[in-house]
Amino acid sequence: MSRRRKRPRARDLHGILLLDKPLGLSSNKALQMALAILRAAKGGHTGALDPLATGLLPLCFGEATKIAGSLLGSRKAYVAECRLGMTTTTADLEGEVLERRPVPALDDAAIEAALASLRGKIIQVPPVYSALKQDGEPLYLKARRGEFVQASPREVEVDRFERVSRTPDTLTLYVECGSGTYIRSLAVDLGESLGCGAHLTALRRVWVAPFREPAMVTLDQLRDAAKQGEEVLNRLVLPLAAGVSDLPPLHLDPQASRAVSHGRQIEWPGDAHRGRSVAFAHDGRLLALVDCDEQGRVRILRGFNLPRSEPESEQESHL
Repeated sequence: MSRRRKRPRARDLHGILLLDKPLGLSSNKALQMALAILRAAKGGHTGALDPLATGLLPLCFGEATKIAGSLLGSRKAYVAECRLGMTTTTADLEGEVLERRPVPALDDAAIEAALASLRGKIIQVPPVYSALKQDGEPLYLKARRGEFVQASPREVEVDRFERVSRTPDTLTLYVECGSGTYIRSLAVDLGESLGCGAHLTALRRVWVAPFREPAMVTLDQLRDAAKQGEEVLNRLVLPLAAGVSDLPPLHLDPQASRAVSHGRQIEWPGDAHRGRSVAFAHDGRLLALVDCDEQGRVRILRGFNLPRSEPESEQESHL
């Protein structure tokens, strides 16, 4: 009778991995694979990429999972490819063809006018095949069962929507947008504006704020690092402070450090940044996300319990 091989014991790991999600994997599957390779006890991702999408998927481990929601709401950038002249049920190439239309002769001015109409604050209807929930259930599950599903329109913000290249029936586009923007819906709306319909055929996420020039890590690179030992593997994980590097730092003295580390509100001098900032202890450890009001009261939004043996500072998190 063969004995079952014991799984390696999970370890406390605190930090962020900038995963280059491969084609064909769901975000959750990619997370589970990374957790297994890193042997991390706790982890989460910061906003799903569809299986047909690739690119930056920040994964948060340990105490860094406390900022996953902030990263989920961050601005993002994509390179997208869409095919003109065809619409599908899912707004991408996985769906069934709904309609085919001839692609008109489109000059640069016509394409730019259509792109310009979708910049700024716009009203967008999310795809019915999406993870948005209705009555506690994702819309895509209802749609797959054949139920009638209608997503509610909502306002999103598109900072940049530009043509990168084109062929007679495809457009490659660059998009910078706010949280909640569906690139599939942008492709659909662009196709309607051009009068021929369109659907998304490829999508790659190139950055998520504050990681605007990310050094992404593939699953294969992660596996290779694991073979070289824990020390090599750990070098691929950024400190938690990297995820809040776009917020102003608040450097505390020993007395204030102790108070914040115990979850207490403090009073701070008038020269402190008003609004959200990141509190660092006198020894460089990242203590908390905080908010400072006009009266100088510093309120803790999210406290971090990082090991003292792993100090973090905003200098260490510079990207």
